[in-house]
Amino acid sequence: MASKPIFETDFPELKLTKRGKVRDIYDLNDKILMVATDRISAYDVIMQNPVPGKGKILTQISLFWFKIMEDIIPNHLISSNVEDYPDSCKPYADALSGRSMLVKKATPLSIECVVRGYISGSGWTSYQASGEVCGIKLPTGLKESDQLPEPIFTPSTKEELGAHDINIDFNEAVNRVGAEVAGQVRDLSISIYKKGAELAAEKGIIIADTKFEFGIFNDQLILIDEVLTPDSSRFWPKHTYQSGGPQNSFDKQYLRDYLISIKWDKKPPAPFLPEEVIQNTYQKYMEALTSLTH
Repeated sequence: MASKPIFETDFPELKLTKRGKVRDIYDLNDKILMVATDRISAYDVIMQNPVPGKGKILTQISLFWFKIMEDIIPNHLISSNVEDYPDSCKPYADALSGRSMLVKKATPLSIECVVRGYISGSGWTSYQASGEVCGIKLPTGLKESDQLPEPIFTPSTKEELGAHDINIDFNEAVNRVGAEVAGQVRDLSISIYKKGAELAAEKGIIIADTKFEFGIFNDQLILIDEVLTPDSSRFWPKHTYQSGGPQNSFDKQYLRDYLISIKWDKKPPAPFLPEEVIQNTYQKYMEALTSLTH
């Protein structure tokens, strides 16, 4: 496992503007420095201990996908090489190496763009209750983890840290970002998902669902944040996939299952994770990176 976990960064010379569930964001005037820490969250609560090396894995996976998706949509990446960063970042080069990106200063949209190719998680819960997900009527008789006839766009709100994002229908997405932008991000999200899912399938991974973020930069929509990582997606091993119940996974589901097993109430403070859970979570993330990029 990687050495020296980074739970949070402390760069006194730089202006910290936000700590998300995983990323620390620094304002460099005309650019942004995004640092992926080793924090891990579940049910929108940050766990007390980090997964050493996780931030580096997430960064490498995002860089891999940003490149692949460039023919569909431009993204916010300027560089991930610390040598290209402004001089103010240089004192922190060791901490930044492998886990940071210098990015364009885009204005994020106020919605999360979720695409589901399979029925799982909150989508499965919603389907069981109403036969719909985010206002989209689905075929009757679906089983948990079934592949959907076509991927669906199921946006959600973007809540503050500690609050749960809320699934919304397309009309509410239109209310929040306007009809033109909502239509664009729906189509882009599905295109990116389809391309990613097809490539991942060739590497033995099913991407069951995922979440994208978009921003506006110079009046243009661009892809921001992270792309098709085990933090933002459900990754299932293809060789063990069988619909009708939960799946093995390369993502946070292993951690969620552990938290369910100890009957945690999903409210802060989070429990302290045993070393075995940390190690196994790291291995699953590492396996996702290795499978995708080799």
